[in-house]
Amino acid sequence: MTDQRGILARDGVAAARLEGIVAARHYAPTTRRRVVTPVAPLRRAPRIEAEQVSQLLFGETVEILDEAEGFAFAQSGRDGYVGYVDAECLDLPGDPVAPAPAALRVAVLRTYAFTEPSIKSLPEGLYSLNALITPEDREGRFVKARDGGWFIGDHLAPLDQFETDPVAVAERFVGTPYLWGGNESLGLDCSGLVQQSLRACGMACPRDSDQQMALGTAIDPLQGLLRGDLVFWRGHVGFLTGSNGLLHANGHHMAVVIEPLDAAIARIEAAGSGQPTAYRRLA
Repeated sequence: MTDQRGILARDGVAAARLEGIVAARHYAPTTRRRVVTPVAPLRRAPRIEAEQVSQLLFGETVEILDEAEGFAFAQSGRDGYVGYVDAECLDLPGDPVAPAPAALRVAVLRTYAFTEPSIKSLPEGLYSLNALITPEDREGRFVKARDGGWFIGDHLAPLDQFETDPVAVAERFVGTPYLWGGNESLGLDCSGLVQQSLRACGMACPRDSDQQMALGTAIDPLQGLLRGDLVFWRGHVGFLTGSNGLLHANGHHMAVVIEPLDAAIARIEAAGSGQPTAYRRLA
C-alpha cells in the first residue's frame, strides 16, 4: 500500500484497522460521519484555501482519523480517497444510534430539496447526481431525507437501479464548467466526469485518471474504437462517443465538451502533454 491517496494515515498515526498493514508509531480508532451539505470539498491540507483534490456529495460517509481546528482528516467510504474535509459539512459526532444506510440516490443531473413538502417552500441545494438519500418520511410526491430537506421523489432512484450507458450519463454534463477536483454537476474535472458517469451505472470507479487506467482492458486503437471506450493522456481521461468523438471535461475549454478525437490529440500534443498513453475498454 504505497499510494497515500488511499491510506488513512498521517504524521505517524494510522487507522487501527491498518495495524500490520501500514507502518505507524500509533494506531487510532476511527469514527464514521456523514456529509450533510450538498457538497463537501476534500482538500490536500486542513486550510480553506488548500487545493481541492475531490468532493464528497450529500449522504456519503467518511471514516475520520482525527479532527483539529475545524477540519477532519477523512477517507471517503465510496472510493477510499483521503483528504481534509470541513467538519461543518459533516453530521455531529457521537450519535449513539448507527444511522440507517442510504437507500436512494439522486438520479437526475441536479435537484433542489425543500424545507417543506411543497415546491413553494424554501429551496436548498443544489444536490447533484449520485448524492445519497436516507429517507425518513414521505408525503405525496416528496421524500424527506435524513439530515436534509424534502426531495421530489421522481428525482430519486433505488441504489440498485442503474443507468445502462455511461456515455449517455456523461453527455448530460456537456456545458458544465471545469473545476479542478470537482465531482458535482455544477463543476467537475475529467476524472470526476468519468467517476460519476460510471457510478450512475453501478460501476465502481477510483477518483483520479491514473487510477482509472486500471479499469477494463487495454485495446489497440488501430483495431477500432467504440462508444464508451476510455482514452488517457498523462493526467487526463475522456470517453469516446464513437470512433472519433471525445467527451471530456478539460481545462482548455474550461467545460465538459464533445470534440473530434483527432483534433483533441493534436491540440493536447501541441500543448506539451504528448500522445494518448492508453485506450481501455470497459466490460
